[in-house]
Amino acid sequence: MTISMTSSLKSKALRNKALNNQPLNNKALKNKALWLAPLSAAMLMLAGCNNSATPEEGAATDTATDTPMNIKIATESSYKPFSYTDADGKLIGYEIELVDALCEQMQAECEVISQDWDGLIPGLNAQKFDAIIAGMSITPERKEVVEFTDPYFHSGIVLIGKKGDDISVADLAGQPVASQRSTVAAQYLQDEHANADIKLYDTQDNAYLDLTSGRVRAMMSDKVTGIDWLKTEAGQDYEVKGQEISTDEDAMGIAFRKGDPLVAKFNKALAELKENGTYDQITGSYFGTSSTAAAQKAVATTDLKEVLVVEDADVNVDADAVNANEEQTEAATN
Repeated sequence: MTISMTSSLKSKALRNKALNNQPLNNKALKNKALWLAPLSAAMLMLAGCNNSATPEEGAATDTATDTPMNIKIATESSYKPFSYTDADGKLIGYEIELVDALCEQMQAECEVISQDWDGLIPGLNAQKFDAIIAGMSITPERKEVVEFTDPYFHSGIVLIGKKGDDISVADLAGQPVASQRSTVAAQYLQDEHANADIKLYDTQDNAYLDLTSGRVRAMMSDKVTGIDWLKTEAGQDYEVKGQEISTDEDAMGIAFRKGDPLVAKFNKALAELKENGTYDQITGSYFGTSSTAAAQKAVATTDLKEVLVVEDADVNVDADAVNANEEQTEAATN
C-alpha cells in the first residue's frame, strides 16, 4: 500500500512539474506522502464504521445517538418477594418481573445485578450501574442525592413479634428491636422510638435470624416482606403486633442519578404498563390484587393505615386489622 501510494504521488508530482515548470523537491515529496498515508488510513477506517451493522431490529435507541439502550440495574437480592434469588442463584421476584416488563416496553436491553443494600446509592452515583430497583422508599433525604421515578408500589410497616408475646408499638422502650439499616422502618424506630434498644442489620434475613434466635424481642419491617416471611417455616411462630403503620414515605420508586433522562423514559413506560394492564397483572400475581387502587386510596386519605388491598385468600392477614382499617377509611371519607 505505501509503495503504490508513493508511486502515485510521484507521478502526480511529475505532471505538476511539467505543467508548472517547477523543480521537483524529493524531500518535500517524501514528507507529503508520509502526511497523506495516515489520512488515507483514517478515511478507510471511517468508511468501515459507516458500513457497520445497524442496531438490532426492535432494540430501543437513544434519540440523540441512535444507538440501542443498554441499562444496568442494581437490586438487593434478599428482599422477598420484591427481589431475591432462587435455588439456582437466579434473581426473581416482583421487582425483577416489573423491570423486565418496563425494559421490554422501552425495547431496551437491561441487565439486573445484585448489590449490597448499603452500596446501592454510592454505587449508582459512582456510575457502577444506571438505576436501582430495590424496594427503595422515596424519602426527602434520598431525593437530595438521587432522582426517583413515579411510585410503582406503596406499603406501610409493621411490628413482628412472637405469638403470645404481648409486646406492642406502644411499649418498645428499652426493648431490643431489629430492623434493616437505612430503611423507612429503621428511620421510624429512630424517630419515634429512640428509647428502644434498636439493632440494625445489613439485610432482612439477618434481622430475622436474630428474631428467631431470641436476641431481639421484635422486628420492625416493611409490611409486604414481613407478611411474606410469616408464611415461611421460620416465621410460623410469629405474628404482626397491632396494625400497619403508615408513614409519609411508603411509596417506592426506581432511583437514578440526578438529571438522568432515563427517569422520563421509565415514567413513560410505567404509565403505559398501567394503562395496558401489564402492571396490574404482575402486581396481582404477587399480592392478590394490583396496588393501583390502593395507591389512589393512600393519596386520597392521608390518615389511611391500610394501603394494600388484599384479595387473595392464601395471604395471611389479620382480619381484625383489615376491618379496623376499613372503618378508618369510611370515617375519613365521610
